[in-house]
Amino acid sequence: MSFLPDKWYDVLKWISIICLPALSVFVCTISKIWGWADLGMMIAQTITAVAVLLGALLGVSALQYKKGADK
Repeated sequence: MSFLPDKWYDVLKWISIICLPALSVFVCTISKIWGWADLGMMIAQTITAVAVLLGALLGVSALQYKKGADK
């Protein structure tokens, strides 16, 4: 049983492993250039935390899907 359609899963996976980490690095880099190092680091760490959470939830979802498909 899948809670997410395949397309949604693929989009969320792409966001969590490509987009959010890239955005985090971008924010960190730009904030140093503009002199907002502390604020930039807080934002970048928050984005990274969201990416890790989303990746973990998608990983659990994939394992549950695989278990259901194996039965």
